[in-house]
Amino acid sequence: MTANPGTQRNLRILITNDDGIEAPGIRWLARAFGHAGYDTVVAAPLSESSGSSASMTAVVHDGKIVSEPHDLAGAKGVPAYGVAASPAYIVLLALREAFGPPPDLVVSGINRGANAGAAVVHSGTVGATLTASHAGLRGLAVSLDVLTPAQATAASGGAALDAIHKADEEKHHWASGAELAVRMMPSLMHTPPGTVYNLNVPDLHLDGIRGLKQASLARFGQVQMSIAEAGDGFVRTAVQAAEEELDPGTDLAALADNFAVVTPIRAPHEDTRVRINVDAIRLQSRTI
Repeated sequence: MTANPGTQRNLRILITNDDGIEAPGIRWLARAFGHAGYDTVVAAPLSESSGSSASMTAVVHDGKIVSEPHDLAGAKGVPAYGVAASPAYIVLLALREAFGPPPDLVVSGINRGANAGAAVVHSGTVGATLTASHAGLRGLAVSLDVLTPAQATAASGGAALDAIHKADEEKHHWASGAELAVRMMPSLMHTPPGTVYNLNVPDLHLDGIRGLKQASLARFGQVQMSIAEAGDGFVRTAVQAAEEELDPGTDLAALADNFAVVTPIRAPHEDTRVRINVDAIRLQSRTI
């Protein structure tokens, strides 16, 4: 893969994720963007942070957040750090030059399991890019549909990711997600600042994917949580595949048909369609 000097030479990319610095998906992204000629830095949680959304959490010792250099196999020359913080917090640290010059764009993933439909609100993968969006940066969240919904957990934020074994990780098509992420960059750079692409890729060789579709977010995620048991001082949850019928034109429907699917999203902002009659709401205290 060759670099395009006109668009890539000076573009600095922060790559992060919510699966942790040791996850295979982030290594594949680092290789792809490094080989494509982008100025790339990797900073990702030291431990699993799935389902963290855009939370601002960190482990602090003596007033310091741990940040450890890491070597990523196949990504020689790409600096990488494991950080004791959530993905969104890592984005804020990067914007404040904790890992060198601030990034121009944030790429998050490749997540183990699809982040699609309404479940994106819980995703740490997506949360990192929405934090970048709030700061006016473009972002790309990348997820690979590697597992069945039955293998999800409530903590995963709706992505089926926890049951994958280390020995099986490299059998999946991370290269497809990484290659498609790089190919999305020219399109993303032509969008308004603050735009995020949420990209979900089937676990197939790139030649086996039927194509790329733009689609709306489904009304639900791949999985749904229920209460399996509630007792004195505890609640136990269960996660199963969502039973709702897939709506045509949504990301989950396209993914089920072996299409890669992208949905443009943005950080939360004011809903200008709603008008509140503030004059009708009393502020004065009332005597009870």
